[in-house]
Amino acid sequence: MAYEEIVQQIIEFLGTFAFAISGIRHAAAKQFDWFGGYVCGIAVAIGGGTIRDVMLGTTPFWMTNPIYMICTAMALVFVIIFAKHMEGLRNTWFVFDTLGLALFTIAGIQKSLAFGQPFWVAIIMGCITGSAGGVIRDVLLNNEPVIFQREIYAMATLLGGITYWFLDYLQLPIEVTVIASFMVTCLMRFLAVRYHLALPKLNAE
Repeated sequence: MAYEEIVQQIIEFLGTFAFAISGIRHAAAKQFDWFGGYVCGIAVAIGGGTIRDVMLGTTPFWMTNPIYMICTAMALVFVIIFAKHMEGLRNTWFVFDTLGLALFTIAGIQKSLAFGQPFWVAIIMGCITGSAGGVIRDVLLNNEPVIFQREIYAMATLLGGITYWFLDYLQLPIEVTVIASFMVTCLMRFLAVRYHLALPKLNAE
């Protein structure tokens, strides 16, 4: 197995775990049962990647390896066991959601490039991989999708993708490129929420 494939699988596994925790935590806030929590966790964990793979014309990643389903189950057990401790950590769900967003953005870019797509397509695929699962989660929970709210979400994935493209263009090591893209995506999301940064609203008049 190529080194890049190993890196991508590690990123997808970590992203799945982070996103699954985010989805399960949202379900817990709605007082869903364990099964409902698992469904929300798996929806946000595989939703974006499934759309990406269908658009790339390949078998969705979770259908080739059961580890992603197992990973989501591990996330459910993690939330159940440490629920009381996590309640004391403010905005825990936000942190996990941001980590999953950044990790899946990178995974989407790398897989698209591996399929021979140009970089501008890869950046869009990274955005879809990172943010589409959250849309599915919010629809299941009857919430307004976060990408339609004022806070910066999908834009953070685009900036992370542009960072990936720029560093790849400079031919920097893959480790540096991945870490930098991850940091930019996370930092943009954290700063946007901390300082209430947002894009201008559309005005109907």
